[in-house]
Amino acid sequence: METVYEAAGGADGMLRLARAWHERVLADEVVSHAFQHGFHSEHTGRLAAYWSEALGGPPAFSALGGDETTVVRMHSGNGPHEEMDRLAIACFDQALVDTGLADDERLRGVLHDYFAWATTESLGRYHDPDDEIPAGLGIPRWSWDGLVTTPPSRAPD
Repeated sequence: METVYEAAGGADGMLRLARAWHERVLADEVVSHAFQHGFHSEHTGRLAAYWSEALGGPPAFSALGGDETTVVRMHSGNGPHEEMDRLAIACFDQALVDTGLADDERLRGVLHDYFAWATTESLGRYHDPDDEIPAGLGIPRWSWDGLVTTPPSRAPD
């Protein structure tokens, strides 16, 4: 079965989506606040690699030395920010339209659900600056059925 990553256009599709989302976020008065102190020069490529890995693609983000702990720490300790989250999700939904990924209703729905979950649950669970974020968190995987809670089984050789 085709992965969400493959249906979204693979590495090129993820990079187009990351670029479109980042452009929308920087243009949004509220969400751009998250980037007011600057961002990594390779932010868009790293974001695309992260999404690729989370959506069934190769371990591109892990290969760069990243893990979920790094990502969660980057997005934590800023208190609750529901409005910013809601607007970031809206930017993502519009980026799906910008890149043509909203044309396939099933794909659009799965990508929206993934991003909304990642924004509000995975990255949004440590609001307090003193929250201790566990080391060694693995990148959550998302499939057509949602969050993958058990490792995928290997097909026999």
